[in-house]
Amino acid sequence: MPPIDLEAVNELLIGGELIRKEAALAPDKPGVYRMIGTDSEVLYVGKAKSLKKRILQYAQGRFHSNRIARMVSLTREMVLVRTETEGEALLLEARLIKSLKPRYNVLLRDDKSFAEILVRKDHEAPQITKHRGSHSIKGEYYGPFASTQAVNRTLDTLQRAFLLRTCTDSVYASRTRPCMLHQIKRCSAPCTGEISLEAYGELVKQAQTFLNGKSRAVIEDLSARMMRASEDMEFERAAHLRDRMRALNHVVMSSSVGLNEAEADVFAVHAEGGYACVQSVFYRAGQNWGDRAYFPRVDISDSEGDILDAFLGQFYQDKPVPKLVLVSHGLSEPDLMMEALSLKAERKVQITCPQRGEKLDVVQHALNNAKAALGRRMAEQSAQSKLLQGVAEIFGLETPPTRIEIYDNSHLGGTHAVGGMVVAGPEGFMKGQYRKFTIRDLDTVAGDDYAMMREVFRRRFLRLKNRAADASEDEGFGRPDLVLVDGGQGQLDAVLGVMDELGMSDIKIVGVAKGPNRDAGMERFFMPGRLPFMMEPKSPVLYYLQRLRDEAHRYAIGANRQKRAAAMTKNPLDEIDGIGARRKRALLQAFGSAREVGEARVEDLMKIEGINAAMAQKIYDYFHG
Repeated sequence: MPPIDLEAVNELLIGGELIRKEAALAPDKPGVYRMIGTDSEVLYVGKAKSLKKRILQYAQGRFHSNRIARMVSLTREMVLVRTETEGEALLLEARLIKSLKPRYNVLLRDDKSFAEILVRKDHEAPQITKHRGSHSIKGEYYGPFASTQAVNRTLDTLQRAFLLRTCTDSVYASRTRPCMLHQIKRCSAPCTGEISLEAYGELVKQAQTFLNGKSRAVIEDLSARMMRASEDMEFERAAHLRDRMRALNHVVMSSSVGLNEAEADVFAVHAEGGYACVQSVFYRAGQNWGDRAYFPRVDISDSEGDILDAFLGQFYQDKPVPKLVLVSHGLSEPDLMMEALSLKAERKVQITCPQRGEKLDVVQHALNNAKAALGRRMAEQSAQSKLLQGVAEIFGLETPPTRIEIYDNSHLGGTHAVGGMVVAGPEGFMKGQYRKFTIRDLDTVAGDDYAMMREVFRRRFLRLKNRAADASEDEGFGRPDLVLVDGGQGQLDAVLGVMDELGMSDIKIVGVAKGPNRDAGMERFFMPGRLPFMMEPKSPVLYYLQRLRDEAHRYAIGANRQKRAAAMTKNPLDEIDGIGARRKRALLQAFGSAREVGEARVEDLMKIEGINAAMAQKIYDYFHG
């Protein structure tokens, strides 16, 4: 009897039959399962205390919603992954949901990185600065701050209270006299020795004590030092300590919320009509460090507890977990969630749904904000859907676009040329999918807008073509329904040529040219096979398209300014191998600027401490080619 071809059998099994076969083979152990449909689309990711028992529930055919029944009917394959504990399964489930974005899972969207405060420890005089992204720099990180305003406000306070430097290492190394921040008592100027490194280190420790939630201890210490200075008749020093103490008192009094815990996160959810809002509030150091509203993708059958279950697992995948998490609704498995978060944080984490007291007041306030935010969101989406329907009618699209890409270029006299891609959809601007393109084709003539646009389109859509199987919108390179190009017939012809070369001429592309004297409302629109046309000056759709065009313009100009600013602060000495901060500082103190260093003779360079004959010759050769 020939062996059974299991792959051939699996091809014949779909839906419930396939799941029953998988249930028979599944282990009675914790793990994660993936339900996969046609074209390898991941439909759903779930976790289970027992994979066998959980999968059997699907195989029995008794579903609590039509949505689950539909998901089962579409299943063509299942992938099972065993874990040691159910807590590990929960963490793996959240990680897979975040990366795969299955159609039938509650999905956290708009998950941008939060701003943090970083006290760097890779320098003799630690810098305090705002930080986003991975913790790749050696130092202490404090956050999250839900808004830029919150982190800027706290940084401003720390500057005034602790006089910590915020300048970059290159600026620090090049200083020969204190900067303006020292003059206005916002920095203690360790760069020029106005304060010893030991005394500066004490200021850093005080700032960290404050950020760790011990603000009262820091304020009491400053108060005692102020009184001693006053008793010693050092009135100027006493006034300086008083101003520092006032700065700390101001931030403590203005942001304190009465929670006894030094750190806590609050999550309140409100669901209505198949939409949901999760309002998050972050408390650190006994202070409110801001809030943010999230609008996860949910189903009308999902309860508030189910939404919070899925949300928390995904939210804390790449964020620090506090000691206390307050929620507005009870979780389905709170002990399991606490086990998973404690495993990630490597310490005990408590999750509480408060019923009385100050914690309930904080959660109720967040819940009221969630209700208000969801109401605004639903109203905005209703108006947005009408605008997208109008866009489809004007440009001849069969359905309202779900992804619009807008392109613009920016340069200054042909230098620091950059292209910008802005993305918009039914929920507004999708800022996490914006992309910058540094113009790097050496054959492009400086300021040639057509050539720059061709390069941007070739790079962007070649990537889409080469990765057609897995290029997802979440990576910022999904397939657009409509493309808008800032410019007229010339720019349109340039990009159409690129699209023809790539075999992607089926994507709808429109050129948007500014009106005479750049008058808003007088824009002309260019499309292949159609005469240029204008819209009614007061048309809401025209206003919407102007907003898209202006956002692309703003984004491209911002990218160009960033490149110019980086070029202005770049010091030629940084390019010389062997020139570190100490040698660089000695050279600048001796000669005044990098230009003067470049004009110096080898003999003069050798007179500088730390510069031997070989290094002096290397510096000279660098500037003289």
